[in-house]
Amino acid sequence: MEQPISLSPSAAARVATIATKQGRDAALRLAVEGGGCSGFQYRFDLASDIEGDDIVVEQDGVKLVVDPVSLDLVRGSVVDFVESLGGAAFRVENPQAAAGCGCGSSFSI
Repeated sequence: MEQPISLSPSAAARVATIATKQGRDAALRLAVEGGGCSGFQYRFDLASDIEGDDIVVEQDGVKLVVDPVSLDLVRGSVVDFVESLGGAAFRVENPQAAAGCGCGSSFSI
């Protein structure tokens, strides 16, 4: 069965590092909210609880948790962790995004 969304190995490693430092479960929650410069924006947080209707995928023992409403907007995406001169950040490679913005955290469909 193909996963509806995936977590790259580098993102999984980063989540594991952050979770270990905070003494929490290695689970990253991705949510999509209205706002940002392109209409929607991504929000990342360590998942403190997993709801019954959440979609959960795993990579290297790390969970990626997405609620059903957000999943409709990010289906087919890859959550990656990128380090560059501009800094380090989680990025969503979203095939559904029609337009994005320079900051990479906002998109439209």
